Amino acid sequence: MQDRNYDAVIFDMDGTLLDTLEDLKDAVNHALRVLAMPERTLEEIRQFVGNGAERLLELAVPGGAGNPQYGRALALFREYYAVHCNDKTRPYDGVIPLLQKLAEEGYALAIVSNKPDFAVKELCGIYFSGLAGTAAGQREGVAKKPAPDTVQAALRELGVPKERAVYVGDSEVDVMTAANAEIPCISVLWGFRERDFLLAHGACRFAERPEEIRNYL
Repeated sequence: MQDRNYDAVIFDMDGTLLDTLEDLKDAVNHALRVLAMPERTLEEIRQFVGNGAERLLELAVPGGAGNPQYGRALALFREYYAVHCNDKTRPYDGVIPLLQKLAEEGYALAIVSNKPDFAVKELCGIYFSGLAGTAAGQREGVAKKPAPDTVQAALRELGVPKERAVYVGDSEVDVMTAANAEIPCISVLWGFRERDFLLAHGACRFAERPEEIRNYL
């Protein structure tokens, strides 16, 4: 096998592997509609995602977490999304062939996300079964991204040191997560953030198509 820079690739999920935006919008707007609150556009949801369900609803609900109905909105979102997390979600073109190729080449793969853990595991089972060695989302007792905890846990499970790992994501949260975990970050440009925004938040390695990720490995 030819020399390579890394042995493990840690992937974000939303905006990196899967286009989940429509399902997230529908779940948010279900909660807002039930509570007679103004609904949000797809572009608003695009800007709100990346920091977990609590932050998503905090930004979507008028008045944020200070709104007396915030807790109810969050519960409604979670209830709806548990049933409808895969209504419109799909892998980005080229993602599954990339993961298959990396797995064939012997890379250890993991998925680390701020979306609810149940949804990460369900969607991983549907789309990436047999490809990712571990997949984890937001859960009680574990600090969410940009804290490095979930990335470090994934690397321990894969048995790969941080010096041999790279992180792939689409947002400023992912850039910060990789920095906090002390591993390089590849920022993809088909997700929820634009290049200029990512540059302003410290991104320095970019992939316009999934197959370009292999150029860094």
